[in-house]
Amino acid sequence: MRRKIVAGNWKMNGSKDLVDRLVGQVRSELASPGNGVEIVIIPPALFVGDVVRRADGEIAVGVQNVACWDSGAYTGEISAVMARDSGSACALVGHSERRQLFGETDEQVAVKVGKVLASGLDAIICVGETLEEREAGKAEDVVSSQVRKAVSEVSAGQWQQVVIAYEPVWAIGTGKTATAEDAQAMHAAIRAVLAAFGAPSEEISLLYGGSVKADNAAALFAQPDVDGGLIGGASLSAKDFVSICQAMPGKS
Repeated sequence: MRRKIVAGNWKMNGSKDLVDRLVGQVRSELASPGNGVEIVIIPPALFVGDVVRRADGEIAVGVQNVACWDSGAYTGEISAVMARDSGSACALVGHSERRQLFGETDEQVAVKVGKVLASGLDAIICVGETLEEREAGKAEDVVSSQVRKAVSEVSAGQWQQVVIAYEPVWAIGTGKTATAEDAQAMHAAIRAVLAAFGAPSEEISLLYGGSVKADNAAALFAQPDVDGGLIGGASLSAKDFVSICQAMPGKS
């Protein structure tokens, strides 16, 4: 059975007040969601410790990025080992904003995946095409290439730590979203790439991200290869995030 996961990426937003209010409300309303969904909150690194304490083991916590190194003279960076030591359970790797704004390459993503998995954290690997790539008919080729490069060094015993999040770049923070059918088609393609790689593809959770909201979550989550969501702006509202989590149906 694949894990059902809804992860909230706060990006560069948050405060101690938000941690107290939002995490407390999410814990209160989703203590027993009844649908077996794993809830993850991914705040800015400064607030990871606060979220871990407030979550009290009922909600998993992640980091938004890790370094390509374990330690050293890399001012401003945090390592996967540090993230694990802080109480994190997972790390985002290769988010489109890291790729676009900070020039992160596929090769760097692969190195970071290796560091995350070696530390014992789960890696939520982000992939997705731009609007230009989709309109040129290259969406599946671009995403498939990103997946292959990101998991190129994953060993047989590490696949249970791998989660793939498909986030079409043109749908992130724009209010636009892929149709449920478009999301399903790409998720099926990703699963086929993983299978060709020798991974246990039917056991790997695939998340959809890109303007997921309470009013479209159910249709997206109902698709057979969509196992959850990576939520951006809506994760900053306890009401909206809870509604999205509750939209997850039971999956076998």
